This record gives sequence, structure tokens and C-alpha cells, in this order.
Amino acid sequence: MEKERETLQAWRERIGQELDRVMAFWMEHSHDQEHGGFFTCLGQDGQMYDDLKYVWLQGRQVWMYCRLYRKVERFRRPELLDAARAGGEFLLRSARVAPPEKKCAFVLTRAGQPGKVQRTIFSECFYTLAMDELARVTGDARYQSEAVEMMEQIVRWVREDPLGLGRPRLPGAPEAEPMAVPMMLLALVEQLTEAREELARRYTELGDWCAQRILQHVQRGGQAVLENVSEDGKELSGCLGRHQNPGHALEAGWFLLRHAIRKGDPDLRAYVIDKFLLLPFRAGWDPEHGGLFYFQDANNLCPTQLEWAMKLWWPHCEAMIAFLLGYSESGDPALLHLFYQVAEYTFRQFRDPEHGEWFGYLNREGTVALTIKGGPFKGCFHVPRCLAMCEELLDALLSRRAPPALAARLGAE
Repeated sequence: MEKERETLQAWRERIGQELDRVMAFWMEHSHDQEHGGFFTCLGQDGQMYDDLKYVWLQGRQVWMYCRLYRKVERFRRPELLDAARAGGEFLLRSARVAPPEKKCAFVLTRAGQPGKVQRTIFSECFYTLAMDELARVTGDARYQSEAVEMMEQIVRWVREDPLGLGRPRLPGAPEAEPMAVPMMLLALVEQLTEAREELARRYTELGDWCAQRILQHVQRGGQAVLENVSEDGKELSGCLGRHQNPGHALEAGWFLLRHAIRKGDPDLRAYVIDKFLLLPFRAGWDPEHGGLFYFQDANNLCPTQLEWAMKLWWPHCEAMIAFLLGYSESGDPALLHLFYQVAEYTFRQFRDPEHGEWFGYLNREGTVALTIKGGPFKGCFHVPRCLAMCEELLDALLSRRAPPALAARLGAE
């Protein structure tokens, strides 16, 4: 027990120090002092190589800054809140390209002119997360109103009017549901309902609906989590139906775990650990080189995606959260061992000890394939979210294992 506590403490210190280094990188290199918002196309040393601004990454960084400001005492700094507010105002001015429909651009110029729109909900989802968290730390009702209005629009697109996104139903297109859609909606439900009774009542049914839609991605007699299923929860034919994304399944796992905790449902918790944590890890871990494969084929055929065997930063971040949360809730030492296994690989392979932050893209053998620290898909989100959540979970675990007097002191801090 004492050795386990020492290991947990060592990881707590290591993760806390890494969170500080990662945030220092973004605070030094990403702030646009002229237009507001953030530069995310950054090279290894933080040098900007493109000034395009991707709306979902703008929203993620606003959310991340606000969440750290609200939850972590050492990040309660005026400059962090000022940058988040400037990012939020940039989004309010520029993100929406068709205000009556509330559609957001996917990418903007540095000054905020729209450059591209995607027919998905993801820019809008991260816009909503940003506005809600910004409302919580500033008390500004404009942000809260914007978050709720956008949430209502997203729900209409998903459940009532998918054609409103501009995607016509073509006769040869499969009626498929990607797991990302109910996953993101479940994340929004958690965000908007925290400590808000009225919104919690409004979105209870939606949260349960999202959970059930995610659970129907467990297929093949409970032996595989598939990324895409039919709208009525059946396996699809071809590559689309066989497609697996281990990192996404693990992320869905910790989303569902938190849902089960809120619902007080131990049976759901156990099911999620088995199907969304252990299954994807067993199938997705590379036994030869370590790390999680990016994509897989459920029939063990060669995936068609060129990057299928690469090791990306974000699946490993999600795995760290999932296994540590799973251990925290179940006490199963096997989950703690898996956390250590993933964390050791992740810190060894992705972390940049010279310039800070993490590389995002490794080849199968674990060497750096792209030296960039940010781009259209990687920004100030998955790495600091993982580190902050793991730090919080480790603090709670250490508090449980401390002697009574120390535990009382830790609980008061």
C-alpha cells in the first residue's frame, strides 16, 4: 500500500509539473494580442507557421483556460482570464457565418473572416463549451445565453433536422450514425447542467438518449466497439461498418463513466469499464512497439486510412483519463496498471523536453513523424485536459490513502 501511494504521488508531481510546462507553451506562443483568439498552427519551438484560426480549436482553448482558472488555484491568473475573454469575444464577433441558423465556420482568417464551413456540428459544440465555461468564470449573461441558444440549435440538427446542416440524403448513402455525435452531445449536457437545476431537468432525457446511442456501438455480441452503426443500432457493411477507433472508444468510455456516476448506476459503470475501456485497449494496443493504433478494422483486414498505424497524442490522453477514472471508481488494480502503462509510453514518446508541449504525430515505431505542436486538429485541449483531470483524480486518490489527519487537511485545501 505504501509503495502504491509513493507511485501515485510520483505521478501526481510529474503530471502537475507537465501541466505547468504545457500551459506555459500556449500562453507564451499562441495569444493574438491584435485580434483576440489564438494561434494554433505552431512549430516545435512555438513559431507560428500559419495564422488561420480554426473555430473548434478557438473554442477548446477558451474552455481550457476558463476551466483551469475555475478549478485549479495556481491558474487563477488575470492574464489567463483576459486571454480567454478575448478569445470568447473573437468567437462572438466572427464564428457564426449564418446567424439565423447559428452555423459556425470551421476556419477563419486571423482577423475573423470565414474561410470554410463544414456540414457537421463540431465547431458549434466547442463554441458552446467555450461560451458556457466563460459565463461561469465571468458571470456575463451574454455568454450563458449564447451557449444555451446554440445548444438548442445543435439538438434540433441532431434529433429533428439533420438536413439543416446542408447534407442532402443521397440514395446511395448509408444511414449511419458516427459515435462522435452522441458523444459530443453528452459532453455538452454535462457542461451545461453542472450546478444548474433547471438545465439539468431540461436535459436529463437528452443525456440518457446520448448514452443509449453510444452504447449501441457495442456490436458483435459485445466483443467490439464500432465507430459507425446504422441509425437503428445495427452493424453496417463494408469498411465503414468495420471501422474502429480505439482512442474514440476510450474517450466515450470516460464520458459514459461520468454519466454513470451522475446517475448513480453501478451496473452501467461496470459495463462501460468492460466494453469501452478494456475491449478497445486489448484490441488497440500495439504489442510490438507499444502505443495505441489510430484506426483498426474489426475483421483484422488492412484499414484503408493511410495513417492507421500511426500513434497520435489524443487517444493516449483519453486512455490515461479513462483508466485512472475507472480505477478511481472501481478500485480494480488492473485499471491502475493500464494507466501506468499508457502514461509511461505517452510521457516517453510524445513529450518534448526541450521546447515544451507534446508532439502529436508519431509513426508506428514511436518516432516523431511531424514536429508541429499544433495545427488544424491539435491545439490547447487534449493534453492539458488530460493532465488537469489526472491531477485532480490523483489528488483525490492520495487523499483517500492518507492517514486520517492528513486526509482531513488535504480535503480542506
